[in-house]
Amino acid sequence: MAAGVGAIDWNAPWLAPWRDAGQPLAQRVAGGEAVHQALQAAPQAAVYFVPQTELPAGTAYEQFIFDTRRVPTRDNLHDFFNGLAWLHFPQAKQRLNALQAQAIAADGVQSVRGPLRDALTVFDENGALLQAPPALWDALRARDWRRLFVDLRPLWREARLTLFGHALLEKLVSPRKPMVAHVHSAPAAIDSVAELDAWLAQAVQPQAWAAKPFAPLPVLGVPGWWPANEAPGFYDDAQVFRPARPPEGAGDNMGTHIAR
Repeated sequence: MAAGVGAIDWNAPWLAPWRDAGQPLAQRVAGGEAVHQALQAAPQAAVYFVPQTELPAGTAYEQFIFDTRRVPTRDNLHDFFNGLAWLHFPQAKQRLNALQAQAIAADGVQSVRGPLRDALTVFDENGALLQAPPALWDALRARDWRRLFVDLRPLWREARLTLFGHALLEKLVSPRKPMVAHVHSAPAAIDSVAELDAWLAQAVQPQAWAAKPFAPLPVLGVPGWWPANEAPGFYDDAQVFRPARPPEGAGDNMGTHIAR
């Protein structure tokens, strides 16, 4: 784990909202503390972080958190970033957890998640919130990548992308061009992570979220986030910047865009 947290580049632009709390905790882990111990030392902790061994065999992870307010935590980067998400978005994480627990109580743990649990998991692992002018959102929803990132590039100075998903944060420790977030729109007027957290906790409504109201966004295409995207032709890679599907194609398999 010391090597893992040591590989985190806290100067990466996507980690700006996470740096003040995350970097000191990473230093504690690098010094030999278990991940759950370092997280529990954070003054803003709204849940208890405990070793993974406290999760009883046969008990659903989300149900255990809901029942006990304890988050089983392994000594790896995935759970380190999950803990940081709990520290930064406590209200939203509790809302996602409560909806997961309600679905588990109603339907049990099945081999295939239902639409709502699937959407909640996708966002929890790989989500982000984008505050942006309408023109950027129109281009993103149309997957008009050249318009989004080239023609409208100056508009990105008025936009803010805040990552939420802990799996995405983990993957971005070793950035690769194909990494894509599942993005939800947030009001432009919100100007702090705490306000985003409170808004998101209210915005997660089961019926709407079961339809996965997310847009896929290759995060390293965001202006200022990756030096390579200044080069001509960066956005011509159709394996990453995929065109919109024809209208007759039913649905959008967002799962194909999960960061790998």
